[in-house]
Amino acid sequence: MPDEAIRLSLFSFSLAGDAKRWIHSFKGNSLKTWDEVVEKFLNKYFPESKTVEGKTAISSFDQFSDESLSEALERLRGLLRRTPIHGFFEPIQLNMFIDGLRPQTKQLLDASTGGKIKLKTLEEATELIENMLASDHAIL
Repeated sequence: MPDEAIRLSLFSFSLAGDAKRWIHSFKGNSLKTWDEVVEKFLNKYFPESKTVEGKTAISSFDQFSDESLSEALERLRGLLRRTPIHGFFEPIQLNMFIDGLRPQTKQLLDASTGGKIKLKTLEEATELIENMLASDHAIL
């Protein structure tokens, strides 16, 4: 059985409430491709206005004054999850995160890299941040 057929047959089991009723409102095999299901689902539950609102929240991300590095990262990840079609690739997400950090937090990251964290590769910067989070959840 092709992957697309499996996705189509199992998708309704991942839904609950209104979303489950919505998917069952389609007659028989009227949704023939996975792309068609995805398009209709996103149009229904993530309209353009909601996507624009989410993208604005993501792109204007700033670390709160009393927020640790780990709390700030979790909040940004939450914003990204709430807007699944945000269109920001990982390098852009990392830059928005770093740019939104308070100056003291950026200085700490830069000092940890022995230079500028923004000059590191995506993998190097992500690994450094994850290591800092693992060793100290109270970094401000």
